[in-house]
Amino acid sequence: MRSIRPHFRALITPHQRTISTSSSATLSRTPNPEKTFFKSQNKHEEAIINLCQKSRLTEAIQVLDRIEHPSSLIYSNLLQLCVQQRALEGTKRVHSHIKRSNFLLGVSSYNRIIDIYCKTGSLVDARKVFDEMPERDLCSWNTMVSGYAKAGRLKDARNLFDEMPERDNFSWTAIISGYVRHGFPNEALRLCRAMLKDYNVWCNKFTVCSALAASAATQCLTIGKEIHGHIVRTGIDSDAVVWSALSDMYGKCGSLDEARHIFDKTSDKDVVTWTAMIDRYFKSGRRDEGFLLFSELLKSGNKPNEFTFAGILNVCALYNLESLGRQVHGYMARIGFNQSSFAASALIHMYCRCGNTEIADRVFKWVPNPDLASWTSLINGYAQNGQPAESLKLFEALLESGTKPDHITFVGVLSACTHSGLVDKGLEYFNSIKEKHGLVYTIDHYACVVDLLSRSGRFNEAEDIIKKMPMKPDKFLWASLLAGCRIHGNLDLAKRAAEALFKIEPENAATYVTLSNIYAAAGKWADVAKIRNLMDVNQVVKKPGRSWTEIKRKVYTFLMGDTSNPRLNEIHELLEELQIKIREEGYVPKTDYVLHDVEDEQKEQNLSYHSEKLAIAFAILVTPPGTSIKVFKNLRTCVDCHTFIKYVSKVVSRKIIVRDSSRFHCFEDGSCSCKDYW
Repeated sequence: MRSIRPHFRALITPHQRTISTSSSATLSRTPNPEKTFFKSQNKHEEAIINLCQKSRLTEAIQVLDRIEHPSSLIYSNLLQLCVQQRALEGTKRVHSHIKRSNFLLGVSSYNRIIDIYCKTGSLVDARKVFDEMPERDLCSWNTMVSGYAKAGRLKDARNLFDEMPERDNFSWTAIISGYVRHGFPNEALRLCRAMLKDYNVWCNKFTVCSALAASAATQCLTIGKEIHGHIVRTGIDSDAVVWSALSDMYGKCGSLDEARHIFDKTSDKDVVTWTAMIDRYFKSGRRDEGFLLFSELLKSGNKPNEFTFAGILNVCALYNLESLGRQVHGYMARIGFNQSSFAASALIHMYCRCGNTEIADRVFKWVPNPDLASWTSLINGYAQNGQPAESLKLFEALLESGTKPDHITFVGVLSACTHSGLVDKGLEYFNSIKEKHGLVYTIDHYACVVDLLSRSGRFNEAEDIIKKMPMKPDKFLWASLLAGCRIHGNLDLAKRAAEALFKIEPENAATYVTLSNIYAAAGKWADVAKIRNLMDVNQVVKKPGRSWTEIKRKVYTFLMGDTSNPRLNEIHELLEELQIKIREEGYVPKTDYVLHDVEDEQKEQNLSYHSEKLAIAFAILVTPPGTSIKVFKNLRTCVDCHTFIKYVSKVVSRKIIVRDSSRFHCFEDGSCSCKDYW
């Protein structure tokens, strides 16, 4: 199909005079031989032009209302300012005045009015003007199709697109990008095929980028490669935007190495290109390559932006890589990054996730005007790190600052109340979510309050909330209820919660083991056997417990039965010594309980060598006396290990921080920050 340029013609008759504007918009009016222009009109027109130059649209339109028949130049200036300011009401007033003054608009002037209506969301007015046009050009069709597509009115956009007498690259790009943007990538791909095969359109970079986005969204590598071939054949493969879209397509379609190949071939890579490739590595689980590419970015001369920093810090938070996060923090400080950017909230989040709320608090206080994300990160951080009082105090400070909390903020607040046993206070906060703050309850809020009530044994209230909640309970809510049943030995309710979890996620071993342990604690061994047999039938396998600690920027990992550590004998000897010392302090191994209360860890016959104990002993061996120890575990720590670590913190005079799958535990001088409530 031949691409045509938009027509810009005025509609005139032999009895009409034409007035041309400098903006190519042609406006005509029926002459009135008795009408003369007075000095007052000239002054008004000069005033309008002057006001338009100062972007004072409202005042300019007020002056327009004093003129009966202004010149076309006045209308042109006013419409141009309406476009710049996206002024819907202003456009309507100017359009109404044009009708009253009997001006006959040229095609380009009609197009400008349609464009304003589309950009301001007034598609009804835009379509009315489009339908009233005596003649339309390609620009008229494109503007209307694009307006519909951007607003998500894809049926209207497609109907109009199909009616078009001619189409160009803009037409195809508008409709394809509309389908991609509003979640219909398959339809976008069908149009891509038609565009490439049936219509033989000579695509520009905007069209192919939309097509590549559709391929990426559907993870359709075959079509993506077809588009890649088309790009090479048409010679637009030198454009950096196209290369970036290609790399993104290959990355999202699972061809990360091909994405890297495209990335390496891209010349003049900017920070956006670098950041996108780094992010692809992280999302694909190839974090080491992501960190390596980040190092290359720092050497390339490109300066990382807040998106780059936020991505790196979030990965450090996910994998508890505090030392690397500190290095990134140091680099950010040296180059003087924007303290008000969301990278600052990512920094707070990273330190909280790594168990260092002290530095997180320093960063928070260093930010001049913390945004809600920063407040929420620290509130949640305190809650997860066993500092509920600080969490609630900070929340009250947030309210005093005038910042409005959101639903995520309240998850942290309710968690703080849960971990500190503040049931009534938690219920007060829960009720305030809707009554005081006008927010809608989410499933996370219900899960938190059910956790709060069930941990304290208030099961009737928890069940009442579950019955009244407007949405279906999810796995997190049922798991919270099951955890409360484990604490208080509520067999009947535990069975119901477990049955609900079996339906939602039958492959999750934690549910089977928790229910088995509840039965075991009650001496119901026949039921224990049934649950264990059910696990075998469903081929459910418990995850092995794994703990790790970071010493001098090196991560050491420990598993039960692993003999790879060269200092394993020393570790075992130290554990034996510690066992003797803490027994003297009153420690008694919870052997009977451990055998049944290890829902998050494979059944381990020997209490002494649970993974977190191995990690702690190793850290004691290789660090100076008095040094704080930080250990992370992939599962919930068992009751015996929790008791063991409390005593060890006392006899070795060390602060020991353990982050399990549930929360942070800060052990010091024989006690834990969770107050044995986890």
